[in-house]
Amino acid sequence: MTNMRAIRRILVAVKDPSARSLPAVAKAAQLAAAFGAELELFHAIDTAVYADTLGMSELRLSELQSDERAQYLQRLGRIAARVRMHCSEVSTRAEWDYPGYEAIIREANRSGADLIVAERHAGRHIAPGLLGLADWELLRLSPVPVLLVKRPRPYHRPVILAAVDPTHAFAKPARLDAEIVDAGRRFTAALHGKLHAVHAYDPLRVGLMALGSPAADVQEAAAAQARRGFELLLRSSGIPSARRYLIGLHPIDAVLETAQDVHSDIVVMGAVSRSGLKRLFIGNTAEQLLDRLPCDLLIIKPPGFTARVQRARRGVRLMTIQAPY
Repeated sequence: MTNMRAIRRILVAVKDPSARSLPAVAKAAQLAAAFGAELELFHAIDTAVYADTLGMSELRLSELQSDERAQYLQRLGRIAARVRMHCSEVSTRAEWDYPGYEAIIREANRSGADLIVAERHAGRHIAPGLLGLADWELLRLSPVPVLLVKRPRPYHRPVILAAVDPTHAFAKPARLDAEIVDAGRRFTAALHGKLHAVHAYDPLRVGLMALGSPAADVQEAAAAQARRGFELLLRSSGIPSARRYLIGLHPIDAVLETAQDVHSDIVVMGAVSRSGLKRLFIGNTAEQLLDRLPCDLLIIKPPGFTARVQRARRGVRLMTIQAPY
């Protein structure tokens, strides 16, 4: 159906290696075992170092970097020892780099990861695309699929919902829907779950193209157009008709409503990176659903998407203390 890469290496971003609960690690290990993939535990050391406290000594800075990195690797090693009970191919890596979301993307590129698993940052997001919060920036910029973990409970025959838009009403590339369905199929097969699909269509869009037509005709035309595209997309998906949902609502409302109704464990969505005012006016369904969905999100990018982050690590984030005037 698509050219999506097989999942052979999974990078899990360990936000706090000292945390007692690590749901992203647990789910990444579960996925690594299911896919037969290698697992890498990665922590980006992005703590600011105040140069004045080091006496501006390069040797002291080098020692601090080495000591801090060794401590994180030790903590990651303890986690890896537990994870190896479920999957044998586990490696650890900690690097000084910032900001955290860029460091994760750089490491995924370096290691050839096929999937990034990250735990959602706590707290509600307000205008995430404008504030540049770490989890949204990771979803927006990573060319590698990202599973954002929101629930701690391990997967058990999960319900997976593929959210598609065959009419491309929100300027999505045409091949992205096929990638979304394919990713849903792969996860469903690996985890022995059930795959559902939802397509939201907006009758108002057809109405604008058919001014003067009776409202009932507009509604019928919108539904027929959406149904044709939906059926064409899913013709070889293996998803039975009872698990296909065609809904005449805005995508945000339709995806949220369907995910709640079917008790979805993972929603698979596509995201297109936009910047500046264009994103502000067009909006992004994945961005607006980030807080509202009660389940994990698997975000897929269109084929050919490239990371817009520098390739070289930034190293230590040095700060200086400004003297008061």
